[in-house]
Amino acid sequence: MRLFVAVNLPDTLRKAAWNSAAPLRDGRLPVKWVGVDALHLTLKFLGEVDAGRRAEVQDAVDAAASGTTQFALPVLGFGAFPNPRRARVIWLGCDSVPELELLQHRVEQRMSDIGFPLEVRPFHPHLTLGRVRRDARPASLAGLDDLLQRLQFQAQTVVKSVDLMQSELSRAGARYTRLHCAKLDSQ
Repeated sequence: MRLFVAVNLPDTLRKAAWNSAAPLRDGRLPVKWVGVDALHLTLKFLGEVDAGRRAEVQDAVDAAASGTTQFALPVLGFGAFPNPRRARVIWLGCDSVPELELLQHRVEQRMSDIGFPLEVRPFHPHLTLGRVRRDARPASLAGLDDLLQRLQFQAQTVVKSVDLMQSELSRAGARYTRLHCAKLDSQ
């Protein structure tokens, strides 16, 4: 099973975010766009995990959520990794509030405790909107920087849970299934 740990957003926020990114999708960019139902905030990608470890991973997710209180998460600002001129991923940002940083760190530590390697890259919270096709030429991304800067989106949601997700890849794109939901403590 291909697994990751994520924060899933309310349908209304996902739809509003997706709609705000319509000018990007209309821009004829060489990008494979993520569907509205697939927008999420990844806290930790686990990769291929033996199905026999599912309970152990769920327990680690529960341990990370335990003692963590619900918190407000601002969602705002468009960008690209590593940058708009050499974009590989186009995203909508999430403000790196202390509560989110702590939650991500707790997930990282609990997964490390059960044998998953620590992530060496800094955590940059975001919702992936699309992935630039591997064969895309830099010239095909001309104007992306200006387009990203012109787009506006600002919203806020309350993070109430952390989910263990399964990703199934196909030619039509990835399909995500929630396997387990760990509720955060109410305030």
